[in-house]
Amino acid sequence: MSALLALLAVLAAIGLGGSSVFGEERARPGPLARLSAREKASLLVVSGLPARRGIGGVIVRRWDRDQPRPPGALVVADQEGGEVRAFPEVPPDVAAAGYSTAGEARTAGEATGRSLRKLGVDLDLAPVLDASGGPLGSRHFEHPASGVAFARGLAAGGTGACVKHFPGLGTARVSTDESPRVKARLTVRELATFRAAIRSGVPCVMVGHAVYPRFGVRRASFSPRAYRLLRRLGFRGVAMTDSVSVFGSDDAVYAARSAVRAGADMVLYTNAPDAERAVRALVPLARSGALDVHVRRVLRLRHELGVAPAVIGR
Repeated sequence: MSALLALLAVLAAIGLGGSSVFGEERARPGPLARLSAREKASLLVVSGLPARRGIGGVIVRRWDRDQPRPPGALVVADQEGGEVRAFPEVPPDVAAAGYSTAGEARTAGEATGRSLRKLGVDLDLAPVLDASGGPLGSRHFEHPASGVAFARGLAAGGTGACVKHFPGLGTARVSTDESPRVKARLTVRELATFRAAIRSGVPCVMVGHAVYPRFGVRRASFSPRAYRLLRRLGFRGVAMTDSVSVFGSDDAVYAARSAVRAGADMVLYTNAPDAERAVRALVPLARSGALDVHVRRVLRLRHELGVAPAVIGR
């Protein structure tokens, strides 16, 4: 069977078309009923530091890691290894391409998870599961099993993994950080790797900004088809966008609404003022009940990671 036919068989098996992602979980009474519209909207936004009290999550970077973090925020960081580390003094020292076995990767992931937990980080925006040979160089694992093993190690060390960049950048020519319009293709290999990570229990998947012809003209992070595919692979956790701050402040509000309407559970910003604008833009959707399915997933993630209840700023 050709690679194309194999890919079509996978897509047919998981059902790329069909029902909307919004209908898969119905609202149930509980914590959701006690949240205001602003509280719901806040839970879906990750902000750069310094961030206001009550934001749902914050991203910690190398140059702002000593900034105060709002109480109750879900704390995320990029701690992939090699040069991509918010905390250069802790594991993993080796970049993804440097692991020769899955066992080595798992050991490194566990050491990373323990270190991040001590530093107050709940979720590592790693590992990269894009196929080797892609535009990210040493950030790619040579063997897909090693990436999945690193994610398992993070969990064993007490930190959640947010695998990226779904559905895969292995066929892209450049990183989405370098170009405003990056094209890529769906491949059986990359989908299989993400499916293996999902089956291993990863709590978060980051959806990338590349454009895939199979999804149409929209970036994956803004495409309902991308999120539908992710759910059809069996994922029930939190789907987070890659940083939408790469598109600039003028598109901050558009990005929040478009991503959530497409199926994102959390929208990532590295700019705090834009994150606050995004929260305000999501409040009307919260009032209509359109955010409830996403809020429920975020609350479950926070519970699984042992994050204290959010302290919401009115």
